[in-house]
Amino acid sequence: MRTRKPRPVTTSKAVKGLRIGGESDATPSPRRGIQSVNIGFRVLAALAAEPEPATLGVVAKRSGLSASQAHRYLASLIASGMAHQDASSGRYDLGPQAIQIGLAALARTDVFADADPAIAAFTRETGRTTLVAARGPLGPTIVRWHAGRPPVTTSLTVGSVLPLLGSATGHVFLSFMDDEEAAGAIDIEKSSNKRAADVDAIRSKVRGAMSASVDEMLIPGLRATAVPILDIQARAALVVTVIATSAFDRRHDQAVVERLMQVCRTLTEKIGGRWTTSQGPAASR
Repeated sequence: MRTRKPRPVTTSKAVKGLRIGGESDATPSPRRGIQSVNIGFRVLAALAAEPEPATLGVVAKRSGLSASQAHRYLASLIASGMAHQDASSGRYDLGPQAIQIGLAALARTDVFADADPAIAAFTRETGRTTLVAARGPLGPTIVRWHAGRPPVTTSLTVGSVLPLLGSATGHVFLSFMDDEEAAGAIDIEKSSNKRAADVDAIRSKVRGAMSASVDEMLIPGLRATAVPILDIQARAALVVTVIATSAFDRRHDQAVVERLMQVCRTLTEKIGGRWTTSQGPAASR
């Protein structure tokens, strides 16, 4: 009785998806999600992006859906408490369940932990010295210093307290306080600092530009532009300030400030804040 010799397995006949050593040569496919869930979150994001309750047409346009599609998703979101429709106006807004989820996410957010590596990366990218300030009991206080290339030599350091009226950092903190709080802070500072300033003009300018720039106001030879990171209450949770001396070409200031504003806007939105203007930055002068 004759026995058949087993046929050799050639490379072309090898088991599909395997390679020598047992490793797969198949390209991993991205995880497949549930499309309806993804679309539902687009509708929620559309509601969250609006500063006030929105019409069906606005929600549909922002989420990339037809009005009838958006209406069906909104109906489901309302049933689950994720959205709400005002009975009198017919407009849609986030519901109580969405608000609870958002607050839970905010409670888990550490703004400084998010901001510090982002600002360090900005400094490496631009070469500009950058400081991060928080509002302390004595005023805006430097809590982090990222040295640029070349580093800026100054009397400022971590722990330094900056004036509200005499620094770009202070102007930004001042501009995102409520009116009563700003008046109280100014009264305290004016008792020890007789600097004349049009506070209303400062606040209006900074809010319009989402930045404040000064040139040799605090320290001779030093120019600075400060940009806020806003929290959910539209207050400056942190202020990031880029500083430069004559060693840095002023022609590059505009691009540097625009990049800093992109970083701060991203951080603002990450912690639940809202970037409030479409105007461009105020360039350092």
